[in-house]
Amino acid sequence: MRYFNTAGPCLPDRHYMVPAEQRLPEACSLVEGGQYFVLHAPRQTGKTTALLALARHLAGTGEYAAVLFSGESAEAAGDDYAAAEAMILAAIHDAARRAGLAPRLLPPDPWPDGPPGRRLHRGLAAWAERSPVPVVLFFDEVDALRGQSLISVLRQLRDGYRDRPAGFPASVALCGLRDVRDYKAAAGGDPTRLGTASPFNISVKSLRIADFSSGEVTALYRQHTADTGQEFTAEAVERAFCYTQGQPWLVNALAREVIDEMDVTGPILPGHMDEAKERLILARATHLDSLAARLSEPRVRRVIEPLIAGTLPEFDPAYDDDASYAQDLGLIRVGNPVTIANPVYREVIVRVLGAGLERVVTAKPRAFLLPDGRLDMRKLLEAFADFWRENGEIITGSMAYHEAAPHLVLMAFLQRIVNGGGYIDREYGIGRGRLDLLIRKPYGDGQVQREALELKVWRAHKGDPLTDGLKQLDGYLDWLALDTGTLVIFDRRPGTPPIDERTEITTATTPAGRAVTVLRA
Repeated sequence: MRYFNTAGPCLPDRHYMVPAEQRLPEACSLVEGGQYFVLHAPRQTGKTTALLALARHLAGTGEYAAVLFSGESAEAAGDDYAAAEAMILAAIHDAARRAGLAPRLLPPDPWPDGPPGRRLHRGLAAWAERSPVPVVLFFDEVDALRGQSLISVLRQLRDGYRDRPAGFPASVALCGLRDVRDYKAAAGGDPTRLGTASPFNISVKSLRIADFSSGEVTALYRQHTADTGQEFTAEAVERAFCYTQGQPWLVNALAREVIDEMDVTGPILPGHMDEAKERLILARATHLDSLAARLSEPRVRRVIEPLIAGTLPEFDPAYDDDASYAQDLGLIRVGNPVTIANPVYREVIVRVLGAGLERVVTAKPRAFLLPDGRLDMRKLLEAFADFWRENGEIITGSMAYHEAAPHLVLMAFLQRIVNGGGYIDREYGIGRGRLDLLIRKPYGDGQVQREALELKVWRAHKGDPLTDGLKQLDGYLDWLALDTGTLVIFDRRPGTPPIDERTEITTATTPAGRAVTVLRA
């Protein structure tokens, strides 16, 4: 029986999957044209699956000796390019045998010898010369290589390019996390080490595997319905796409969580997707954990921090490179403006950054429940004000994400109280000047309490954001169709009164006449 796969490449007879050829429509024509090209996309988006299917298709025609192999093992070689060559040649041998190529199409065994820095070139040349059909190589995880090893491999591929197809592989695809523009940095951080031109300037095209479209998510989930009869309602599919924006691993992981872990037997509803999303985030599945680990990198922080704080990034010529790097990791979408890639990542990022804070919040969630199961928002805000008075300056002063520290502290406090019995939706982004939060707390017989909060920061050399905040809160409440909400203003100007003196809860009236709560902290 087929299932939703979240580990390793997908196989048509074992997994539900979007047809691989549908995801790489240009690749076949590039191979047929004898071209070298780059394929890049974030991890677990289907690169290996698509290339594996393409290699099998090409080999199945009998017109190519096509092999997909990985350079991951050569990462351990570091700058030892002789060792890296040996590991890569061994990986090609193993992959060719696994692919079931006919004996006449297999590479030489053993590979011809040669001096370090030439063995890969000589080996691939010997294979191309003896093969009766063109050799095609899909080099997966190429960006696992580092330093001199990466330089050596790329230079040897470029050197052999002019001898294709009779004397060198006819087509080569380099596949990895990053585009070829970042290979200079991967080679040691100093672009001058690679000279003025890229050693892979023979590449004619850089392909990127896109996330699933809404239609592809629907088609993928319908495969499960066709096999089992269990339906994903249209609303559930829409919710899944909303949360994931089509990120392939997340699309599969949500469905797998519902079917295999939550053991839902009837139709799959939007509420099941809500629960599955929460479970994935709390479990910090491998994919999400690997993304979270990147948040401590300075170049990632320079991109993510302004998004959370709602500020504009400081002008820096390196910002575009940092943003491109964060996009290659899959964390953001580069557009106008830059945004977090999807709502799941948006939540994962702030919850990971605030995870340590949640552990120091001693307030008990049940203490904030009213008799009917709703949250007592006034009591919750008063508890946070007390927590902020006692701990705010110490905590925010020690956080790496300093500009976004107040936002992260409040969200961590709210998460500790709401976690397990409700949801927090977050809206944040560059230049918004605010962060919007919506607490959704189920209670009673299918009812949902909704509480809106808007966070703003009073920064140095700026006026009191109260007026703008009340106007913006009106807009947020209009969008949510709510009558009231909370405006939180963190005062981060130097020379302000002590935190215990300036932290207070008052009320105000918005321009639209709504009575709202104002927490100054």
